[in-house]
Amino acid sequence: MSEDNKDLNLQRPQQQHHHHHHHRHHRVRNTIIAILAILVVGSGMYVAYAWHKLSQTSKVIYKSAGAPKLRSASKVISKQKPVSILLLGTDTGALGRSYKGRTDTIMIMTINPKTNKTTMVSLPRDMKVNLPGYAKYSPAKINAAYTYGGVKETITTVQDYLHVPIDYYLLINMGGLEKAIDKVGGVDVTSPLSFNYEGATFKKGQTYHLNGSKALKFSRMRYDDPRGDYGRQERQRLIIAALLKKSISYKTVLNDDFLMAIADEMQTDLTRNDMLGLALHYRNAGKNSTSDHAQGTTEMIGGQSFEVVSSAERTRVSNELHQSLGLNSSNQ
Repeated sequence: MSEDNKDLNLQRPQQQHHHHHHHRHHRVRNTIIAILAILVVGSGMYVAYAWHKLSQTSKVIYKSAGAPKLRSASKVISKQKPVSILLLGTDTGALGRSYKGRTDTIMIMTINPKTNKTTMVSLPRDMKVNLPGYAKYSPAKINAAYTYGGVKETITTVQDYLHVPIDYYLLINMGGLEKAIDKVGGVDVTSPLSFNYEGATFKKGQTYHLNGSKALKFSRMRYDDPRGDYGRQERQRLIIAALLKKSISYKTVLNDDFLMAIADEMQTDLTRNDMLGLALHYRNAGKNSTSDHAQGTTEMIGGQSFEVVSSAERTRVSNELHQSLGLNSSNQ
């Protein structure tokens, strides 16, 4: 990890972005790149290759979050139990920038090798939460957890809010998604609405084969979506699900330089052994994915606009994640 990356947690919080800045920069965060890499190398004939590449790359991308784990994550994978991964997408152009920014994409992914099912649940970036490590800044928007306390505070906040164990995390900046989609030859998605964005046109109900550039445009648009950021979240999940399905094919085996090419654009606490375990035993779960989100209502609190999730919705999402992990329902 570069010195810039080591200093991520020492940077001061960034000012709130203006809407025109968001309009230019809303994008699918590259929260699936590492999972894509893991899934693609899952067959026996590629294990030796995967081990070699992961050996090189894991030293570059590995960084412990420092957050308390609710269970032993490494034992989860070694015993082939359902695993949870917090996918975070930053609003910076590169992880080594001099400021941290915020996590515009926060998604919990569970992978269950017993049911062969992957579940993705998005959390609104403006969701009202209390930050366990920064009580004086609470209530706050959940994407501020990363600004104040990095990945550690984000994981702690999510675990405290949903009472769901977060086994691992993947932090990705915007630089790699377009590259990853082009590497697999594009993805197929069906548009849930009709819209134009940055020269691209999409019609409701029509299926498109998108290259990396068009996939970003498909998922960036927010202000012309009647569902706002919730609509954008849905399109993010569509892109991620399409990548999962595409990556299952061995025709899309990683190029030799793929892992190293994205290494500067991500960090994770998945070790080499963890990645190999996922590749060997969790790959088929990507064939059957479901998606959901925590629904809030917009409220002005202290002059700021928050998405306030009701206690009933919070419990519903928590129970859904518990069920996907094969755990007992939450007693919130």
